[in-house]
Amino acid sequence: MLRRLSVENYALIDKLEMELDPHLNIITGETGAGKSILLGALGLLLGAKNDGSAMKDAARNCTVEGTFDLKGCGLEPFFEENDLDYAEETSLTRIITPAGKSRAFVNDVPVQLAQLRELGTRLIDIHSQHQNLILSSEEFRTSALDTVAGNGELLARYGEQYGRMCELRRRLAALREEAERGRRDEEWLRFQTDELTAAALRKGEQAELEEELAVLENADRIGETLTELRNALDSDETGVLMQLKNAENNLAHLRDRYPTAGEYADRLHAVLEELKDIDASAANESERLDADPERLAKLSARLDTLIALQQKYHVADEAELIALRERSAAQLAAIVHGDEAIAEAEKALAEAVGKAEALAERLHKAREKAATGFAREILATLTKLGMAETVFRVELTPRAELDRTGRDEVQFLFTANARMTPQPVERIASGGELSRVMLALKALLAKRMQLPTIIFDEIDTGVSGRIADAMGEIIESLAGSMQVVDITHLPQVASKGSTHFVVYKRNSRTEITRLSDDDRIAEIAKMLSGAQITQAAVAQARILLGR
Repeated sequence: MLRRLSVENYALIDKLEMELDPHLNIITGETGAGKSILLGALGLLLGAKNDGSAMKDAARNCTVEGTFDLKGCGLEPFFEENDLDYAEETSLTRIITPAGKSRAFVNDVPVQLAQLRELGTRLIDIHSQHQNLILSSEEFRTSALDTVAGNGELLARYGEQYGRMCELRRRLAALREEAERGRRDEEWLRFQTDELTAAALRKGEQAELEEELAVLENADRIGETLTELRNALDSDETGVLMQLKNAENNLAHLRDRYPTAGEYADRLHAVLEELKDIDASAANESERLDADPERLAKLSARLDTLIALQQKYHVADEAELIALRERSAAQLAAIVHGDEAIAEAEKALAEAVGKAEALAERLHKAREKAATGFAREILATLTKLGMAETVFRVELTPRAELDRTGRDEVQFLFTANARMTPQPVERIASGGELSRVMLALKALLAKRMQLPTIIFDEIDTGVSGRIADAMGEIIESLAGSMQVVDITHLPQVASKGSTHFVVYKRNSRTEITRLSDDDRIAEIAKMLSGAQITQAAVAQARILLGR
């Protein structure tokens, strides 16, 4: 529950702090004093988007901070999942900077706005004046019935299966589209695959071809150069080998008398061995090398083929040609086997639809079972609120197709006159009737959802007198098991509070103060009689407050 709320530099609020009671907190004040502004600030704290008009002073941060007592709320898993330290007394903070940037914190740890919003929905339910309109939302009606039916786990299972069904539908549509596109491209893909397969492509072949061609195209020049090398090395009279061999022998004969000569002889021997190896290699290469016109033509033709294919298919080398061949073959195989893939996808989809429909049927039965008790509890509350002749029914109509909540279209049928035919409540209920229906719904849902705090913003609009008193009793009964904050203009409701705050405007600033017992008498008397407080109004206020 909300223990403390602090607001600074928001709209007409310069600085405001309030300590709330664990039970029923009443907030009153004249129209325009800023009660809705207070709710706007609280909305920011719970993750609402900043509409750009948050700041009173554009040079300072707007800050909203709330301290919550989380004991018994079962929120430990949320903190663990979001890597936050759990504390029974937890603070939420929202800061809007002058530049319009938003920052959010839980126990002084920065969090994403989505995390703050999710935590906020588990802490407080705010019913604003305009929320009566959500009765026209089928999503709300279905959610309300599911809450009372206890369908949370079943709905989650259905949602998972429905999601799988939708994904399989998308996959099947994609496969069919791909197959249709493939059938249009099949002839070209087959030709392309056959041509590239017939080319017997091999990675690295082009570099090898270019290297061998470079040798064959220069075979004569290479042969002449190798011959010149061999002549220089092993000519009988002038060859380097013969001359160096003679020098080696002469130096070897001087080894005993001149040791350095022996060193030179050894070094010359090593050089001779290397030169002999060069000579032998040149001889072998000369014998192997042959200006083969036929081989040259064959290699040139092969290289021309590779280059022509690269130009035709706009690729850089034979590796990309091979990759293209493999892609084309895969696409062709997919076309050939596309019917099999489609058949498998159709089978998987049919199974998913069957499972989703089975879960939807279970949801329908659970809703059908809960609908009678749901309507009975709403009627019991409406009877307390002076609507004894009301007819309220929950009607389930099957849809042609499943949607994300199942197959049921949920309607709340209503009439305040038992002699009239019930119609959808959002179409025929008056403002006061809508307020009472919404209070009955909120009272029912609050029991089931076990929210720590609920806030009513003038849910009593359109009622007065005895009915207002009855509404106050119902709101007071809710406060027996949860924290309730009620913004009201009705003295009958205001008198039920454990704590009473008044919002007022001073020097164009919104202020809030907690009333003492005597101040409460004066405030409720003012609500009864207007600006001029009469003795009769004071006496009536005392009666309402039980004093």
